[in-house]
Amino acid sequence: MRIELLVKPAACFTMCVAMVVAILSNSAASAAPLTVPGVMVAHSPAGTGIYLGSPSIAILADGTDVVSHDTFGPGSQQNVVELYSSHDKGRSWSKLAEVTGQYYSSLFTHRGALYLLGTSRIEGLPVIRRSTDSGRTWTNPGDAYSGLLASQGKYFSSAVSVVAANGRLWRSMETIERNGVWARMMSASVDSDLLKADSWTFTNGLGPNAQWLDGKFKGWLEGSAVVTPKGQVVDVLRVYYDFQPEKAAIVKVDGDPNYVSFDPQNGFIDLPGGGKKFTIRFDPRSKLYWSLTNAVLSGSYQGNNFERARNTLELISSPDLHTWTARRTVLHVDDAEKHGFQYVDWVFDGQDIAAAVRTSFDDNDGGAHSQHDSNFITFLRVPDFAHP
Repeated sequence: MRIELLVKPAACFTMCVAMVVAILSNSAASAAPLTVPGVMVAHSPAGTGIYLGSPSIAILADGTDVVSHDTFGPGSQQNVVELYSSHDKGRSWSKLAEVTGQYYSSLFTHRGALYLLGTSRIEGLPVIRRSTDSGRTWTNPGDAYSGLLASQGKYFSSAVSVVAANGRLWRSMETIERNGVWARMMSASVDSDLLKADSWTFTNGLGPNAQWLDGKFKGWLEGSAVVTPKGQVVDVLRVYYDFQPEKAAIVKVDGDPNYVSFDPQNGFIDLPGGGKKFTIRFDPRSKLYWSLTNAVLSGSYQGNNFERARNTLELISSPDLHTWTARRTVLHVDDAEKHGFQYVDWVFDGQDIAAAVRTSFDDNDGGAHSQHDSNFITFLRVPDFAHP
């Protein structure tokens, strides 16, 4: 097996010069140290039937890094978020808290507090919690005044971005309907009590249409809230479309926090890795949008299911959300069956990107069950991202 971590691109984005970067982390589950790309935050052997998912990351005002994740698989209760913290820029991690009744959650900071916004369980109700002690303890969403944001429905999400624009905080939040996943957005005034249900507005839902993309559209989910260069809020969703180039869909908030719309003639874009979950953020210094995606590069994947091609992690950028350029191959492993660097959530940290990665990789217990059924959450730093 060959693993590559590239810190500079080669000509035409081919991998000409590579080095193996390995950080040893002690594991309570294994007798010997584990070697993974980046730094190990959490590990769960495949034999437990508990796989690690939905990583999210936030950096507190004092510089502390906080990472959260949930679990899935036959051994998981699918209603718990675990949190870890690092006080040395991600070089080492310790368990911070475990929150029951929380799933598919995003970490974000707002006015000195740390928040977890997601669902109560898999396909549960939207809930939000607040911590005022750096993530050690959390409020309990028991009712509409303490973080329970809806009383009915089946909501679906992931660790997706929360952005501020036009005096409001915005986040995507899908629902499960009879014909699949419907795209929605939720938002609240930046001045409101975020634990109160009536502070939040949910938009209309947009259902999938199998006729889109010449009948090759298979669904959308896990949108990334983004602010356009003109200040408009959009929801950029991953698209199930098993062809190249991969696609994403841009759903627009049309000036009204209650309403979103989608133009199937112009709303689909080519996005490397758009068939897998991604986070998009805007960097005001470079004036570019950035993302870390599971792009399928030439020769990097030999299968025919692009949605499961997760063995390459690519840094990409765009000036306008429509035209994307591959900038740097950050991670690559030749084997795509049991290796994956996926569901990356990340934040800017000075000149670097600090990322939490759902990772399928070798361990002392036989490795990951599959590229999808991840056995690690890892921390990864992409240095000097804007000037590779």
